[in-house]
Amino acid sequence: MNDDRIPTLAVWKFASCDGCQLTLLDCEDELLGLAERVRISHFLEMSGAEGSGEGEAATLAGVGPYDLSLVEGSVTTAEDAQRIRRIRQISRRLVTIGACATAGGVQALRNFADVAQFRAAVYAHPEYIATLATSTPISAHVPVDFELRGCPIDRRQLLEVITAYLAERKPNISAHSVCFECKVRGTTCITVAHGTPCLGPVTHAGCGAICPAYDRGCYGCFGPSNSLNLESMVRQLKHDGMNDQDVMRVFRTFNAASPEYAALPTLTGQDAAAEEEAR
Repeated sequence: MNDDRIPTLAVWKFASCDGCQLTLLDCEDELLGLAERVRISHFLEMSGAEGSGEGEAATLAGVGPYDLSLVEGSVTTAEDAQRIRRIRQISRRLVTIGACATAGGVQALRNFADVAQFRAAVYAHPEYIATLATSTPISAHVPVDFELRGCPIDRRQLLEVITAYLAERKPNISAHSVCFECKVRGTTCITVAHGTPCLGPVTHAGCGAICPAYDRGCYGCFGPSNSLNLESMVRQLKHDGMNDQDVMRVFRTFNAASPEYAALPTLTGQDAAAEEEAR
């Protein structure tokens, strides 16, 4: 991005609720300032053009490349898997935004069940629905330059990531847990004070510790922190009154397919229960 031309930005959607794209639109004044420094070449969420599907097909068929691509959503169809590979080819930098793109999202709950049963329960004619058996993060299919966590993402962190790549530097995104944010805002630890189950110790910072500030345990919206001690967290949750099934459920929400949570079945005894049921 060192030449005199204006850098280009593209925003792409996969299986998601659009909440993270709306976070970018929610930047409002900052977005206007950003538009002076970068050309937003593809962003269907902010486009009023008709025939958006054809428009994206034409964009993907183009030569590119885009200096920065932001990708929201998980891969849930064979077409998705093909499309993300093409997007990677025409993107100098690719950043995934939100829990769906970084960890499969809530739709990754299908990974632990029979997707055919889900289709039959939801759709009148499931035979017309083409989908994969799993919902997977973008990084499972192509190399990713940076993962911005959250459900939805934090607007300040998003602006920092975009600015960092325009300036050709590493994004300055904190790697500590939500507990640190509680300390910064002076929030009393709800687990210590009240015995409230809270995922703050193992959850990536970025939300500003909103839930603990209102005496609610952290739900883990921002996914696993970089210094994850899952075994200790499971022990603490059980100490706070959760049984094995409760523990499994509290982790299998926004970031169900996070590889960091792969040890959960063993830690909660779910593997043994499944084997017993199979017998």
